[in-house]
Amino acid sequence: MITKMTKYSMIVLSGDLSGFMYGIQNLGMVDITRSTVNDDEESKQMASLIVRCRDAVTALDNLMKKDPGAKPANHPELTEERLLRAVEENISRREEISQSIPVLEKEYSASLPWGDFSQADLSRLRNAGLVPHFYCVSDKSYKQQWEEEYPIWMLNDTGGRKRFVVLSRTGEDFSFPVQEEAQFPSRPAKEVLAGINAMKAEAESLLEDAVGFAGRTGELDELAEKTFATLDLHYAESSTLKEGEGSISVVEGFAPTEDDAKVREYLDTSSAYYAAEAAKVEDNPPIKLRNNWFARLFEPVGGLYELPNYNELDLTPYFAPFYMLFFGFCLGDMGYGLILVLAGLAASMVSPKYRAYGKLIVWLGIGSIIMPLISGTFFGMKLYDLFPSMPDNIKGMFFNDLQMFWFAIIFGLFQIVFARMIKAVFAFSRRRWDEALTEIGWCMFIIWASCAYAGSQLGHKLLPQIPSMILLYGGLVLILFCSKPAKMFLLRPFKGIVSLYDITGVFGDMLSYIRLFGLGTTGGILALVINSIGMSLSGIPYIGWVITVIFLIIGHIAVMLLSCLGAFVHPVRLTFVEFYKNVGFEGGGRAFKPLKSYSNNK
Repeated sequence: MITKMTKYSMIVLSGDLSGFMYGIQNLGMVDITRSTVNDDEESKQMASLIVRCRDAVTALDNLMKKDPGAKPANHPELTEERLLRAVEENISRREEISQSIPVLEKEYSASLPWGDFSQADLSRLRNAGLVPHFYCVSDKSYKQQWEEEYPIWMLNDTGGRKRFVVLSRTGEDFSFPVQEEAQFPSRPAKEVLAGINAMKAEAESLLEDAVGFAGRTGELDELAEKTFATLDLHYAESSTLKEGEGSISVVEGFAPTEDDAKVREYLDTSSAYYAAEAAKVEDNPPIKLRNNWFARLFEPVGGLYELPNYNELDLTPYFAPFYMLFFGFCLGDMGYGLILVLAGLAASMVSPKYRAYGKLIVWLGIGSIIMPLISGTFFGMKLYDLFPSMPDNIKGMFFNDLQMFWFAIIFGLFQIVFARMIKAVFAFSRRRWDEALTEIGWCMFIIWASCAYAGSQLGHKLLPQIPSMILLYGGLVLILFCSKPAKMFLLRPFKGIVSLYDITGVFGDMLSYIRLFGLGTTGGILALVINSIGMSLSGIPYIGWVITVIFLIIGHIAVMLLSCLGAFVHPVRLTFVEFYKNVGFEGGGRAFKPLKSYSNNK
């Protein structure tokens, strides 16, 4: 459900604004309306500091993941901001070294064949009036008579290449059979190697420092949180309306009605004048959801789309059971559901930060045990195949593929009717009688059409004649007379005929639920293939069963992960497209984000 909000209009002297807003922030209950966002230099600096902290923490966390056995050390001499700068300099220098070493190694490989030399030697040659010309040719291209015609010194003769130098006098018209001279290195290989070793030693030292910094990532997180709280307060102050030539500031905010006593207590002790009234839709109040322990777990799923507006229903409690069961339908295997339950329990116990997500996984796993139980699928096998002694009457309770196909459609029709009934009840509560009666008429007509078609396929009527006639004619009357209101009551049926075209939309929505059957069947077939291949490997002498077990574990994990992806995405689509549409969901609400201090965030 959506928490009721109270709107507070507050007037305070501009000189007292900072102290007043600081008190609001410490209260941690009021969402300040920001009419404008003043993106000044101060706010940019704070935003930049937050990003820098996050980037530094991410880099250090990734470093510790690569070397989990490393032991961080403390650097008590560094304050938080000095620590941040030290981390950034460390990261920048390590990145610079990591980019420089490959370049130096390439230079080393190029200079190594030319042997040991020094720039002083080359300078002495040039001072003596000699010009060195360096060449590198293949063994086949080298002519022995060159040694008789030119002053050649062989520098290296390996790898099928000859590297040599030919000397000429300065100013002499020099020519050589090899037109293009070789690129001679600017420094010898030993100097390059010394540079490489020095950089590697520096990188190791920097890495040790970085591991030491990793012990204080919590302080960087705290710096980011404190800066964010300060930035939030700055935005709230700078966005207030100024009146009376800037001497008066007008502040508007919203707080849950249940917290009125605490908010009023603070406002009564402040210097501000305020007025409080129940929030209305036109005020665009923020949305704070309040659900029971089960529905609250599915709020992140609903948050993938949009929050409801203030005048709508929170649909989380209504789609949560469907989503859980749809997920299980798509996953299609009790074995995979059992793994999800165990994984969710483990995640809840190991990581308190993600406990809610762990519980959500547990419930999705429970749905993945319930729904595949209908067909009796367990790790790609049927329960009646695993237990051949199972009585025939129990075996007959499991659905085959055709029955699962129709079950998916029936399940979808049930959700469509359920969604339209929710819309009707909500319309009744808002005294929108025509809209409510239209939805009831559609529910009656859909039920009649579904039962009539199912009865034609089974060869007998599912509904007695009188209830069938009530559903058919009663539904048509409500659709024709209530869907298109007109001033003259007798004109309504003629306008309502157009509404019957909506049956095509209902039919399209119904077909969308076939994806439940398709995904569940696909996952089961993939699991069956894994079993078939795995068992075929058991015939390998000596190690057959070992390979089979390893293949089955890896194969089923891969199939489960693939199936979980589809089982998450497609029920989301059914929820946001089919269910939300039939409920008449509009959305567009903004989340409730009270101004909180750093201590409240902790």
